[in-house]
Amino acid sequence: MSEGTLYDKVWENHAVTTLPTGQTQLFVGLHLIHEVTSPQAFGMLRERDTEVAFPERTHATVDHIVPTADQSRPYADAAAEEMMSELEENVRDAGIQFSDPTTGDQGIVHVIGPEQGMTQPGMTIVCGDSHTSTHGAFGALAFGIGTSQIRDVLATGCVAMEKKDVRKIEVTGELGDCVEAKDVILEIIRRLGTDGGVGYVYEYAGEAIESLDMEGRMSICNMSIEGGARAGYVNPDETTYEWLRDTDAFRNDPEAFERLKPYWESVRSDDDAEYDDVVTIDGDTLEPVVTWGTTPGQGVGITEPVPAPEDLPEDKRDTARRA
Repeated sequence: MSEGTLYDKVWENHAVTTLPTGQTQLFVGLHLIHEVTSPQAFGMLRERDTEVAFPERTHATVDHIVPTADQSRPYADAAAEEMMSELEENVRDAGIQFSDPTTGDQGIVHVIGPEQGMTQPGMTIVCGDSHTSTHGAFGALAFGIGTSQIRDVLATGCVAMEKKDVRKIEVTGELGDCVEAKDVILEIIRRLGTDGGVGYVYEYAGEAIESLDMEGRMSICNMSIEGGARAGYVNPDETTYEWLRDTDAFRNDPEAFERLKPYWESVRSDDDAEYDDVVTIDGDTLEPVVTWGTTPGQGVGITEPVPAPEDLPEDKRDTARRA
């Protein structure tokens, strides 16, 4: 196992080769797909007469277009019915695991992975959805990818990516009674900006982060993208392991849990790991955050006034006026 941050360790564990472009070819441990961004990728595979390389590492669900009022088929929305039918055909032909709505297993793509124990520390996870970073709450490297990359992962089990810098965001102290995980990430975004994370992966750390339950950590990692970061993660700890122990994957297989736990523990960032940037926020001073505008970066503490546009930096005034 290499030394350094969790990002360094998991990246190195999954690196296959360095491509002529300078990018790294990363092996993907879990590929999550849904009905909106996958049909074109499967179509490209058919054009090349290419099969899915690792159907056992691929899991599909439908979560963007399922009606809430009436789920009888065919769906009233013709476009939704077409996407659903294509997904059903694609997963059937490829032998891909499918959380089918008719079985009651269907759910939000970034929730079923954690709930079922598919999402695990030290994994590389990709999905054609910007909020794939949610899975970073479990100590995984999780990235949203585009349709052509979905095609590549389906065909090869790998994705080409450029390694980013790591910014450690340490939230110290203890959060107040009314301060939740969403307040923490909104505070981070309003301080660093919606583009502050460009070129970075965020590591969330500190006592305030460690005190959060898994749902809270998922909320924070989910919004890494709103802060401009490529991904975000929290180092796995006993809170993580207790969640996993009670999932479908491990509830009836404690031996598998104990076999995997040493690896999960090994990918934690080392105490002396070096970071490209470190930001420290005093969690004791945080209060609930309210967004007043049209971006997550336009936020204020609940006791603060909404700023007048003329009081903001010049490059933010027009956006504030439009909000």
